[in-house]
Amino acid sequence: MNYQQKSIKNWAEDDRPREKLSLKGERALSDSELLAIIMGSGSREESAVELAKRILNSVDNNWNNLSRLSIKDLCKFKGIGEAKAISIITALEIGRRKAIQELPEKPKITRSRDIFQVMQSIIGDLNVEEFWVLFLNQGNFVVKKELIGRGGISYVAVDVRIIMKIALEEYATGIILAHNHPSGNLNPSRDDYRLTEKIKTAARTLDIELLDHLILNQKSYFSFADEGKL
Repeated sequence: MNYQQKSIKNWAEDDRPREKLSLKGERALSDSELLAIIMGSGSREESAVELAKRILNSVDNNWNNLSRLSIKDLCKFKGIGEAKAISIITALEIGRRKAIQELPEKPKITRSRDIFQVMQSIIGDLNVEEFWVLFLNQGNFVVKKELIGRGGISYVAVDVRIIMKIALEEYATGIILAHNHPSGNLNPSRDDYRLTEKIKTAARTLDIELLDHLILNQKSYFSFADEGKL
């Protein structure tokens, strides 16, 4: 089969990703078809969908894994130049920001798994460390979540005063800390323990309870509360 035959333009209309989306809706598309639309085209040897399948296969068909690839990583695939790589990274970043904003209803936190479900899509797959705080009302509903600090691979600076200021502004009665470990290692560091205690002490003086501190990665988490470390 030559490239002309493999080109998406020569497929049956129902099989073309853009036309398929228009006819059947976005939920009818496979992951590779969605990625093909983002890329726009393939290479001389393969269609956009075939190229998308190859890229997704390399990351175990996991969007979180794909989002960890850099422009340089993506450009290693034949058929992917800088422009396509930037388009892919941009689309995935839009998805991450959508997840950050996705709180039309205030989620209720009753256990550590609830915290993980709120935060995993936001920081679970990042290559740098981010420190977030969830602010809860008396009914344990999240009234606000805020990025407090962003750092390198293994460290992020956190200003406790900012956390307390937001807690007072939101009339929060409880706070939950959450940060990721890009290395995947969920064991708390000495700095993690020190910072947790520092924030707990500051919150107590304002009658605000530190309910938990989660360290998470793509698939799992460590809960200070579950492990009796608070």
